[in-house]
Amino acid sequence: MFYRFARAVCRAVLAVLRRWRVHGAENLPAAGGMVVVSNHLSYWDPVVVGCALKRQVYFMAKAELFAIPLLGPVIRALGAFPVRRQTTDRQAVKTALHLLARGELVGIFPEGTRSHSGELLKPHVGAAVLAYKAGVPVLPVALKGTRGVLGRVEVFIGEPFALRFASKPAKRDLEEASDEVMKKIAGLLGSK
Repeated sequence: MFYRFARAVCRAVLAVLRRWRVHGAENLPAAGGMVVVSNHLSYWDPVVVGCALKRQVYFMAKAELFAIPLLGPVIRALGAFPVRRQTTDRQAVKTALHLLARGELVGIFPEGTRSHSGELLKPHVGAAVLAYKAGVPVLPVALKGTRGVLGRVEVFIGEPFALRFASKPAKRDLEEASDEVMKKIAGLLGSK
């Protein structure tokens, strides 16, 4: 209930203040677990991705955000869950795998932090690990114009795709899969 209310308010703000446009909304299947991946430019990004997709997105967010008064309880109420970024956070992985097994969308920014230049950063392997362990596809999303408070925001939703692994992936396999994820995002940014 709170998620739907917050999403409606944020969609109105995005429509009026940011004149946003969403391309490819039809690419999101009505059901099934998926890892949603996006480039990361600003603090608006989780809001924009969550509003662009018609299903709830459970974001993996840096643990420090949950310690901020007011913000922590709000993002938790919206379905976000903490991840400690400097280590392998087994609890975060367990939470994500549980959500994916339930057929939910788990949102991750593979770059791990905001890009201040606007260029795509080298990805971490977390999204690839989750897609592999859960056996779910990846849904690429590309964002443009999310910095600041004014100016048009554009969202490009790609088609879900499966990461292919010959066997239990080694670190190099996961790095290559992560690079493939970023290439899909780059393709969405470059084709529009």
